[in-house]
Amino acid sequence: MHTVAQLIGGVWGAGGDGGEFVVHDPSDSSPVTSAPVATADEVGKAVDAARGVAAQWAATPAAQRAAALHAAADAVEAAADELARVTTAEMGKPLGDARGGVEAGVGTLRQYAELAPLRGGRTLLGEPAAIDYLMPQPRGVVAAITPWNDPVAVSCGLLGAALVTGNVVLYKPSERTPATGWLLARALDQALPPGVLSLLTGGPEVGAALAAQEVDVVAHVGSTATGRAIAAAAARTGAKLLLENGGSDPLVVDGDVDPGWAAAQAALGSFANAGQICVAVERIYVHRDVAEDFVDALVERAATLRVGPGLEPGTELGPLVDRRHRDRVHGQVTAAVAEGARLRAGGTLPDGPGAFYPATVVSDCRHEMALVREETFGPVAPVVVVDSFSEGLRCAADSPYGLAATVLTGSMSHAQRACRELPVGTVKVNAVFGGAPGGAAHPRRASGQGYGYGPELLDEFSATKMVHVAPPGGGHW
Repeated sequence: MHTVAQLIGGVWGAGGDGGEFVVHDPSDSSPVTSAPVATADEVGKAVDAARGVAAQWAATPAAQRAAALHAAADAVEAAADELARVTTAEMGKPLGDARGGVEAGVGTLRQYAELAPLRGGRTLLGEPAAIDYLMPQPRGVVAAITPWNDPVAVSCGLLGAALVTGNVVLYKPSERTPATGWLLARALDQALPPGVLSLLTGGPEVGAALAAQEVDVVAHVGSTATGRAIAAAAARTGAKLLLENGGSDPLVVDGDVDPGWAAAQAALGSFANAGQICVAVERIYVHRDVAEDFVDALVERAATLRVGPGLEPGTELGPLVDRRHRDRVHGQVTAAVAEGARLRAGGTLPDGPGAFYPATVVSDCRHEMALVREETFGPVAPVVVVDSFSEGLRCAADSPYGLAATVLTGSMSHAQRACRELPVGTVKVNAVFGGAPGGAAHPRRASGQGYGYGPELLDEFSATKMVHVAPPGGGHW
């Protein structure tokens, strides 16, 4: 079992007066991690310590900060196997997927290390004798509160962008993956001056205490409910907010596509990482012309997925993160069936240990069902049959969320309509996942605010200052 230590003000093992908590493997409920719970006093001390080194790190040349981030990426890469195994043990992700998350995190660190030194302000044309320019500066102290579903990749994005732009960071990983966060922080800390990165562990009360502190930025990836609580706290302190929160991402299947291919895409979007992906397919609107064949193919794919522990070779569908979450997912499925939906695959609680839940296909759904309207975050594919592409697009847009959406169509005009009309941050056409490196988007409505990825994230962690320099006496230099 891993024993996690906190990092406060450059000191490993600091704090821990709040007791400890234990994380259990969702495959068999065995204990895998013990971690301390930071007290409110420890959170305050961590913020004070970060303030004490913020000016020095901000004054470090950009190229030197970038070199440190490259070294940090090397350290994370060297720890990749252990990071992946701990991620799998803590939240159940199949080991191959966990390794992919670490690789993505390393790539993001290197991307920001390359991009950051190239950034700068811009000059303005004013009075001929004056000098006018815009100057980006670090915002100061950043609180980064990260999720459990892809803990390394997401954390590397927020931490890398914040650090390389000259901010100091207080890092609070999810209480479901504290050892993953601890291993990542250990790797990063090897390349950073003492105090530039701190690690605080614990549950929601620690995140709430951190968000309530006088920090300059609060960056959070996680649930909408938590994001709203953080937004309320930031409104009192004036901290800048970066939020990527819940989603209920739609998939619209047009009537002119091959239903077997469309079902394979739907299965990937709905069942990858047991549906525990921010941009997972959460609801499907399929054209009546292909609906029957589409559902049959989706059911067949759900039945062939290999279910097992994440560390077991060949596993395609690991457990959900814990039984509490499984109960919530199952409750949504059973409610939909009680309201008239038809269970075509899965949808039953398996016997045995762990938090396993089968790939589930629910047909005959209606747009107003909670299974369709709300975020499920599990391996569930609810299918609504529509009579036209326009109806599918209209239903897809009708949501309190606005994270991402996918359209499968052979019509360029339909694809262009989707890109224009869907009120989401990311539109994907004919692929549920993928995209060029460096993509950035603004989530909408309950899904958050601010850039969460891409080169633009560097700007989110910077404050722009306008500078006007005039010659003395109103003359010339």
